[in-house]
Amino acid sequence: MKVDLFIPCFVDQMFPETGFNMVKVLEKFNCEVQYNTQQTCCGQPAFNSGYWDEARKIGKKFLKDFSEHDHYIVAPSGSCTGYVRNYYQKLFENSAEHNAVKKVNVHLFEFTEFLVNVLHVTDVGAALNMKATYHDGCGSLRECNIKTQPRQLLEHVNGLELTEMKECETCCGFGGTFAVKYEPISTGMAYTKVKSAVETGAECIISSDLSCLMHIDTYIQKQGVKMKTMHIADVLASGW
Repeated sequence: MKVDLFIPCFVDQMFPETGFNMVKVLEKFNCEVQYNTQQTCCGQPAFNSGYWDEARKIGKKFLKDFSEHDHYIVAPSGSCTGYVRNYYQKLFENSAEHNAVKKVNVHLFEFTEFLVNVLHVTDVGAALNMKATYHDGCGSLRECNIKTQPRQLLEHVNGLELTEMKECETCCGFGGTFAVKYEPISTGMAYTKVKSAVETGAECIISSDLSCLMHIDTYIQKQGVKMKTMHIADVLASGW
């Protein structure tokens, strides 16, 4: 099975090891992974800030890079996946790119939903001795309807004790430029998220979105909280 990687900006620029770990897991299940080095941003930051013309230009580039083949497109981000699925249709409505949008949306999957829904894999053979809790990123949960897939995968990680926190579905406060424009509110939301995680006794917060984890981890470090964060791809690539 051929798979095209869609590597979001956060992964490419700040957390490349997560991308490599995603490849490690996919290749274990006989995926022929391909990476188009010409790919860039999907355009979500511009779109969310109201610059739709600019977002459309970036989106055209994305569609050109990913609509040429009938391969699955897999990304380690519910946020970027959700944006392309839900907003490209509006952005390119009645345009020459309309069919390319439909084609991409058929093939585009977030990493955990691809493993569970397409490959029908829940046990990747990972092992990690740790007590953890899971944060549902807004993009994954609300725009991709991803809830059970990451938990099914984590339940099969040998040595990992997963405990749900009360605020698992509450926004962490990042929201892209929201964290910059409304910093006090954003910080307060991070406080609520981390407090809820600490109450579970967890050592680590796991999520499928590195933008959320970066925001949460920044708060953790500034407050001196004894907790770490991990992307689920990094967890699933552990122990083998």
